[in-house]
Amino acid sequence: MKKSIGRLLSILHRQSQVYINYALKEYDITSAEYSFLLRLYVQDGITQDELSCYLCIDKAATARAIKSLECKGYVTRDKIDDDKRVNKVYLSDKAKQCKDEVIKKVWQWSDILTEDMNEETVEAVMTALEKMVDKVERRNFKKEKGK
Repeated sequence: MKKSIGRLLSILHRQSQVYINYALKEYDITSAEYSFLLRLYVQDGITQDELSCYLCIDKAATARAIKSLECKGYVTRDKIDDDKRVNKVYLSDKAKQCKDEVIKKVWQWSDILTEDMNEETVEAVMTALEKMVDKVERRNFKKEKGK
């Protein structure tokens, strides 16, 4: 029987959500929100559209996550003077204060996944996953479906 990469990736994705929800519960940060914080820790003050593009998440889901993080006091939004439809997103002091702990807890998921794997195996898995991501990022599945 042929093994399904999609099934395995789906299981890992769902379990990562469970792990993140549990690991970041004390901060009231969910699996739907943490990736936005991680990106802002690297590049504070980017637009919601830039967050959507970088994370490959649709604009509506991005808006919901940013609104939730804003309500929880982790981010603030500012309109750009030139275009009032564009929001820049900034980390709050609250988000900056828990940065190291949030990053540590998120990275522990990778440690769990790679436990008992040697460096070559980890590198091979990373290379394969990067190739898969590159491949799907070059395709437009919405357009292809219309053909």
